[in-house]
Amino acid sequence: MNTPDTQTDRIWRPSVTVAAVIEHDGRFLMVHERQDGRAVYNQPAGHLEHGESLCEAVIRETLEETTGIFQPTAVIGVYRWVEPNSGRTYLRVCFTGRCSHFDTGRALAPEIIRTLWMSRADLEAVAENLRSPLVMRCIEDYLKGTRHPLSLLADLAEM
Repeated sequence: MNTPDTQTDRIWRPSVTVAAVIEHDGRFLMVHERQDGRAVYNQPAGHLEHGESLCEAVIRETLEETTGIFQPTAVIGVYRWVEPNSGRTYLRVCFTGRCSHFDTGRALAPEIIRTLWMSRADLEAVAENLRSPLVMRCIEDYLKGTRHPLSLLADLAEM
């Protein structure tokens, strides 16, 4: 007989992540970060933590990785990606919005080397050093004008 814990261990779960596409004057706020011994480029992004909404997660991740106060205004898309080396599946919810303030006295998350503003051409020039194909796909969808209202995301924990 299976106990609830052993049944739970058999259920497959993707890693749920959030990301922020923040654009200013044709450049995108990016993080240069360490991942598995490599320096890669990514949007401010990270994992959904227990008990937080998707909007709360992207606000927190942007603050931790850039020191910026992010205000999400729309959902660009929801993406599924299977990392080819590990087979791990990621489900990414990508937002767009504004950063109203950067706290220069706050330390960046330990894995972040630096933050920088990059154009699409800059990103294409470092394509082999993007954290995943999700990075450019989110930028492309943003540039196409893809926007979904935040109301697309129903957080039943708040009801």
